[in-house]
Amino acid sequence: MYYKKDLCCAWESEANMKIKNLSLLLYYVAALSFMEIVFRLTTIRGNLFSGDLVRAVLFACGFAVIFYLLSTIFGPKTNRRLTAVLLGLMATVFASQVIYYDMFTTFYTVYSAVKSPQVLEFWDQIVYALSQNLLPIAPLYLPMALLLALGKRFLSFPKLHWRSRAVLLATVLVFHGSGLAVIHAGGRELSSAYSLYYQRSVPVQSMKRLGLITSMRLDVQRLISHWTPAMTPPPLDDLPTGPPEPPTEPVERNVLEIDFAALKEGTQDDTLKDMHEYFSLLPGTEKNEFTGKYQGYNLIFITAEGFSHLAVREDVTPTLYKLTNEGYHFADFYTPLWGVSTTDGEYVACTGLIPKAGVWSFDESSENFMPFAMGNQLKRLGYQTVAYHNHSYKYYGRQKTHPNMGYEYKGIGNGLEITDAWPRSDLEMMQASIPEYIGDHQFHAYYMTVSGHLNYTFGGNQMAYKNRQHVQDLPLSSSAQAYLATQIEFDRAMEHLLAELEAAGVADNTLIAISADHYPYGLEEEEIEELAGHEIPDKFELYRNSFILWAKDMEPVTITEPVCSLDIIPTISNLLGLEFDSRLLMGRDIHSNADPLVIFADGSFITNRGKFDADSGKFMPAAGDNVDQDYINRISDVVARKFYYSAMILDTDYYAQVLPQR
Repeated sequence: MYYKKDLCCAWESEANMKIKNLSLLLYYVAALSFMEIVFRLTTIRGNLFSGDLVRAVLFACGFAVIFYLLSTIFGPKTNRRLTAVLLGLMATVFASQVIYYDMFTTFYTVYSAVKSPQVLEFWDQIVYALSQNLLPIAPLYLPMALLLALGKRFLSFPKLHWRSRAVLLATVLVFHGSGLAVIHAGGRELSSAYSLYYQRSVPVQSMKRLGLITSMRLDVQRLISHWTPAMTPPPLDDLPTGPPEPPTEPVERNVLEIDFAALKEGTQDDTLKDMHEYFSLLPGTEKNEFTGKYQGYNLIFITAEGFSHLAVREDVTPTLYKLTNEGYHFADFYTPLWGVSTTDGEYVACTGLIPKAGVWSFDESSENFMPFAMGNQLKRLGYQTVAYHNHSYKYYGRQKTHPNMGYEYKGIGNGLEITDAWPRSDLEMMQASIPEYIGDHQFHAYYMTVSGHLNYTFGGNQMAYKNRQHVQDLPLSSSAQAYLATQIEFDRAMEHLLAELEAAGVADNTLIAISADHYPYGLEEEEIEELAGHEIPDKFELYRNSFILWAKDMEPVTITEPVCSLDIIPTISNLLGLEFDSRLLMGRDIHSNADPLVIFADGSFITNRGKFDADSGKFMPAAGDNVDQDYINRISDVVARKFYYSAMILDTDYYAQVLPQR
């Protein structure tokens, strides 16, 4: 009898011990799930009661088991310390993404984190963002804090036997398989979890649909495997086949003589064969009454940091106001935000290509042949071509990309000398650089400015502080005032440029083009609404912007159709009468008869018939229009092809495959 009682107690004690040994595993499950929930609430604000959270938690459980296996290798004391370290590291990863999202309204990739130690130059902005997000990120460290305070009392840190570890490894597969099952049970549309897991890389959507842990795990896998989004080309079913019917009247198109059929026959590479087939089916845009309108003109082309139509005010930025109202007026222009904000925005404006997700496309292009960059196009014609940036000349690899675009390039550290500040002055950059190229010869100058950079505070932004007296009486919040103050410095740079062009006698034959790298995401949405004077109804309105295209004494032109930064290179090329191939660019000449199309990083789009939000799957038709699903599907296919073939142009150095390198 006593033997049975002792045996029963032994079994009970052993069962309790096994349960206690699993307490750490359950704690990991709870901790990682808790972090995913806090992350969603503080960034994407996704619905907690949805399949999105289920997927995130299932994959998090798999990671919890892996962490448990790592934390049960050594003795209890070491295991406890290792658990604290792992929880602290995970909290820091989550917290860093929260801070990054607060600064840039997107999430960083592992590629960017490894590629850019220079980001530490912005330590003061990082510290500021951290101070503004202490409350949101503090809960992320709660699991580690509870472990250190109470872990010994409630948790066990055993050293597991190998047989137990084998069972737990099988559990990892169960959780992972369950997550995949939920993904496969859902839809296959553009913004679906399936598409994001297998086919596409859109950080914001991925974080929402799959959770941070899975998104970053995929990011690492893709970086290691050199994965390319959309591994198979979208079908070409809706494109015409065979030679086009001869036009009733002669039509000139902005295309180059490329024998795609011969190129297709001459390669064994299936990817190149497919690309030759695709581009051969595109007609290219027709030349028009604006073709060559500014042929022979000098060109000043500027990508302006954080520039926005919200900064164009007659009382604050009179030169920008003059350029906006005396030149082209774009009633519906957009600057989409891409994955690597500034460098991707600059890449789009300078190349007419869509950035490839997950990498720095501009940097990746630095050894490719880039014949349609304005520097290379105009250098071939004998122009002096120069480029300037008033920040570190190496930042984002510009010391490679800008010479590759045909420029003699100077930044801080390789020839451009201006007053040290953060951010540095656009006006001083103009004062230092203009004498190097202005004259009676043809020239093209490209600028990437920095005065408009965040943070928008008078304490941490020297351009905002410098121009504070001009905005301090405006009925705006401090951040909105500071933003406008940074744009005053850019406005003064433009004022100086116009004066110097006039003094040199070349104002009459110089075309000026200005676009932003991205909208001013350093402002909170309510501060943007404050500047706009109305609420921002949807994300499309957030990306609405201004594109300045101006020449002295020109007759103002109004463009009412949707236009975006992808359209800049083909439009300027056409206006200057340059020889280029419109089929090989992802945007369009705004004066052509091609249908307008604005493309966003998540696959959303705008046409003259309405707006499609890929995240929600909803189409908002233009007033009086009635759009069916076939139209949405057709344009979505066009968008998917542009994403794919743009990435393939980058990956295969396609221009070098089809064009002579002059």
